[in-house]
Amino acid sequence: MQQKFACWVSLAVLFLCLGPASSALADNPEEKVKQAGTVMEQIMAIPESAIPSNLLNNAHGIAIIPGVIKAGFVLGDRYGTGVVLVRNAAGNWSNPCMVSLVGGSVGWQIGAQSTDVILVFKSARSVEGLIKGKFTLGIDAAVAAGPVGRRVEGATDITLKAEILSYSRSRGFFAGVSLEGSALQIDDKANAGYYQQPYVRANDVLYGPGLAAPPSASRLREILAIYSVPPAR
Repeated sequence: MQQKFACWVSLAVLFLCLGPASSALADNPEEKVKQAGTVMEQIMAIPESAIPSNLLNNAHGIAIIPGVIKAGFVLGDRYGTGVVLVRNAAGNWSNPCMVSLVGGSVGWQIGAQSTDVILVFKSARSVEGLIKGKFTLGIDAAVAAGPVGRRVEGATDITLKAEILSYSRSRGFFAGVSLEGSALQIDDKANAGYYQQPYVRANDVLYGPGLAAPPSASRLREILAIYSVPPAR
């Protein structure tokens, strides 16, 4: 009993140590947008281990969540904030909309790590589900660990049929990752801070015309455009 109590005390201390750092980043959406661009550039720098270009070319949307904190002892937990962007009718990327990712896991694990998470949305339906409210991966939309490299011929049927492909990078290693059960939701407070407006709806950010955005938004759109060619129409 004492040993179990000590384990939970250690876990609580761990989250207290990680909390201030993650909260500081969560309260700075401008920095998150810049980090998202950096993460994308670094991951795509090595084609042999990057997201396949044909998946990005046909993607309807993408979420980039830098520095997701995962920690736990037997029972795990993860939390991070980032951005989601979608393609418009012309095939161009939208302004970034702020999101948060929260999830848990069960299994023999101990310790903590920071990972970069990328979600590739293959359909409009999954993005629309996110806009409507709290969105649980694997329940509201099928999610699978995405393939890496130049081609996707080796992908399984489950991967090819999934609406969302998930990726994670930790300590330089990048690969598909299972995120089933994690909740992704719009961060209205961060959107208001980033766009300097009292209230900004996700629809206004992703689909609305004329929304003034900081230069970091343009830079992120430019980075995504480099690695994804709009699908032929």
